[in-house]
Amino acid sequence: MTDQRTITIRPGGPADAATVLRLLDSATAWLVARGRTGQWGTEPASTDPRRIAQADAWATSGGLYLAVLDDTAVGALVVGTATDYVPPPTEPELYVNLLVTDRTYAGRGIGARLLAYAAELARERGLGLLRVDCYRGDDRALVRFYEGCGFTATDPFTVERPGREPWPGQVLARRLD
Repeated sequence: MTDQRTITIRPGGPADAATVLRLLDSATAWLVARGRTGQWGTEPASTDPRRIAQADAWATSGGLYLAVLDDTAVGALVVGTATDYVPPPTEPELYVNLLVTDRTYAGRGIGARLLAYAAELARERGLGLLRVDCYRGDDRALVRFYEGCGFTATDPFTVERPGREPWPGQVLARRLD
């Protein structure tokens, strides 16, 4: 029997910063359990002052959206402007700053649904370009995921991190017009 429950998407707000941190912590633990520590490290986001501040900023930005199944947030999307470490856009765009899902609900299309919602938001704003960046290391699983959602890999980049390994990233773009 298939799960017939519906995933809804709602805007997030300041009270949802803790939810974003919970989702990041869950995803980080899932990655660590699989030996994939290059993306987000090994420590919970909820114990990192930088990540806590980032979650607070996302929750108050007006760009946070949560995927909800029953009464449980199972994914988060943050849209806004491109981060400083990626090549600037060549036209007006909507940028996916965060996409994270609860791996307990893997296989239900939550990430793809959130990306489709981001595309809807971009179209509503009259924008023809949606971009995202992701971790490019390990097995390139994230790059393949985004490609499967209609994105095309464009610009690889590397974030230098003093005292830590460089972080290999990939920008991907999806035309909406």
